[in-house]
Amino acid sequence: MNQFLRDRILRKLDTLSDERAYQVLDFVEFLESKYAERQNPSANVFQRFAETVEDKLRAGRVSAATISETMSLMNKAMGVLSGVAAAGKSVANDIVGAASSLTTPSAPLTDGAAPVPPADAERPAGALPPPAGEPR
Repeated sequence: MNQFLRDRILRKLDTLSDERAYQVLDFVEFLESKYAERQNPSANVFQRFAETVEDKLRAGRVSAATISETMSLMNKAMGVLSGVAAAGKSVANDIVGAASSLTTPSAPLTDGAAPVPPADAERPAGALPPPAGEPR
């Protein structure tokens, strides 16, 4: 569907009551079942759950205003759950990153040269260190 047609339909839908909008939804779903040229894109888990609840309320003859309020509350709850899921994913990624950095071998501390003994090891016992500025 082109963007111009989509915008025009949305402007028309904005003028309808919720009850009439549900009738339009029923008609669109009917047309989709008969004439859809491609499959409807898959909704995420939260959207599928909300649509199932909405369909059950409609089948139970609940008023359109009540359904609208219920769906508004569910939309807010889904926003919170999406935020929690994103935060959980971020924490999990941080844990995996930290764990992988602990298991990765670190670079050697020296460049392969022989270790340098401390300056005190080269001096005989009781000898004073060299004056400042002179090599040890």
